[in-house]
Amino acid sequence: MRSARRLCAGALALAAALMAAAGPTQPALAAVETAAVVVQPAEADALETAAHDRVTAMSVREQAATVVMGHIPTTDAEALRAYMESTGIGGFLLMGANIPGDEAALRGLTAALTVDPALPPLIAVDQEGGDVSRLPWDSFPSALTLKGAPAAAVEDAFAGRAALVRRAGIGVNFGIVADETDDPASFIYRRVLGTTPDAAATSVAAAVHGEADVAASTLKHFPGHGATAADSHATIPATPISFDEWRATDAVPFAAGIDAEAPLLMFGHLAYTAVDPAPASLSSEWHRIARDDLGFTGVAVTDDLGMLQASGDPRYADPAANAVAALAAGNDLVLTVVFSTPDTAPRIVDAIVAAVESGALAASRLEEAAERVTALRLRLAADGRGLVPCGDCAPAG
Repeated sequence: MRSARRLCAGALALAAALMAAAGPTQPALAAVETAAVVVQPAEADALETAAHDRVTAMSVREQAATVVMGHIPTTDAEALRAYMESTGIGGFLLMGANIPGDEAALRGLTAALTVDPALPPLIAVDQEGGDVSRLPWDSFPSALTLKGAPAAAVEDAFAGRAALVRRAGIGVNFGIVADETDDPASFIYRRVLGTTPDAAATSVAAAVHGEADVAASTLKHFPGHGATAADSHATIPATPISFDEWRATDAVPFAAGIDAEAPLLMFGHLAYTAVDPAPASLSSEWHRIARDDLGFTGVAVTDDLGMLQASGDPRYADPAANAVAALAAGNDLVLTVVFSTPDTAPRIVDAIVAAVESGALAASRLEEAAERVTALRLRLAADGRGLVPCGDCAPAG
């Protein structure tokens, strides 16, 4: 982790200028400082020590809640606040059903989700731009037009996008697709940043650099959705390609994003059967590869576990069992959205506790996951990444 982080005032200004130009219906900053703001966060070792101390003091149930990212579909601030207070979970994913009509209202919702500003939840959003865009005021270029663009253009687009995310009080962007494919028939084609491994790697690294120090970048969908044209929202795509072929192709953009210090890596529900017949999200071997071979040290998060249920495979019919299996495989954060109700996250927490108490899930594995998630939450609190730079931002135009 860098010893000092630079919050990009230029990105904030760029976001404000674009939205102002888009018209009076788009929220924008009335005024933006031209000087960069330098923030000195806690050193990595201090954050890790603080996270260890916090997690050690937690009960097993508190640790279990920490590693769950939940969702309920509402824009009712009171309901969102009550959900976070009652569950104690470590994160919340904002979907379209959580996005109100303007940025100011969204800031109110993210404030409601933040029960303890000293340990803010990981509030996340899928803000890729283009086809996957939760913030309707995001008009920055996306993968639809960035394929083949210079790295500087990609970096600028994601710097602006990260500024929009941060202005809304969101700390984590599930926004960087590190998959690569040149097949227009592929489910993921319109969302990839490059159609060759090297081109995708250049753009992925640029996107991470653009978001750095403003929003916590997430690379998805490891180990790579481009190797199969199938849609993991409805099935479990499978490919027989070998590890060596993967390492020379689909792995390249992920390696570049990891080298660029992306703090989160999302594991897809994809089966590379020559490596492991299980989906990567439930594969300890793929987690080992990410950490030992590619050097990833951040938070491993599952893609939505509801997608496993949606596959119709009876082995994955129980979301709580899927969450326990995902943690055992090496994920640090389990995400539940599809089919999720207000009691889904609590049931997952119960299942994790029961698994630890029965010995089915090692207590040390849960502690490790909780420490990684807690360290990232403390990092957001330390450098202000999830905070809005001006609480009374007024529309301009």
